[in-house]
Amino acid sequence: MELAQIMLELQHSGCHNINLVTPTHIMPQILGSLSLAIPKGLRIPLVYNTSGYELPWVISLLDGIVDVFLADMRYADNETSMRYSNSAEYPKYNQAALKQMHKQVGIAEINKHGLIIKGLIVRHLVLPNNLAGTFEVMRFISREVSDQTYISLMSQYLPCHKADQYPELSRRITIQEYKQAKEAMFGCGLSNGWLQESRGLARLAGTRIKPAPA
Repeated sequence: MELAQIMLELQHSGCHNINLVTPTHIMPQILGSLSLAIPKGLRIPLVYNTSGYELPWVISLLDGIVDVFLADMRYADNETSMRYSNSAEYPKYNQAALKQMHKQVGIAEINKHGLIIKGLIVRHLVLPNNLAGTFEVMRFISREVSDQTYISLMSQYLPCHKADQYPELSRRITIQEYKQAKEAMFGCGLSNGWLQESRGLARLAGTRIKPAPA
């Protein structure tokens, strides 16, 4: 009941959507709250904000409920996902989940105010030394999801916590590495979405977000 009330209050205060961050483990509570809030007038889009490490059959339960999927594609191979995130077979589950998300909500729909009302947005964080496998990720999206998919190509990787234990991850990305990531994105035919451009290496932190050129 409390979550349902919070959703309604957010709508009343002028929020454009309900953004649920890493919510899979509390899905039953969310669905219960929606069953209370929707009859009381909840109508703004529901955003499912996820790391993308999801079971496709779980995502299938959200068909007709979630309006917007905001999902990461973090790694292109198993060895990297295990080494840095302890995520077994991340690419396998991530790719299947993304295809299920696209099947449910399709290409992102942006209204006249520049707000997304439905669809899939894929975030990809560029890592130093191409550890994220950017080209492979972009190729998968273009070939297996849609070349019209909206991409948020992120440059703000910041080494923290245990990053100093991995020399290959212990620095920010370079301007050249981000340029190569953009080339991979455009080279795979993906032009919808957002870039995070820099004002020099010291500012390569996603502070200037702008639409990708059509």
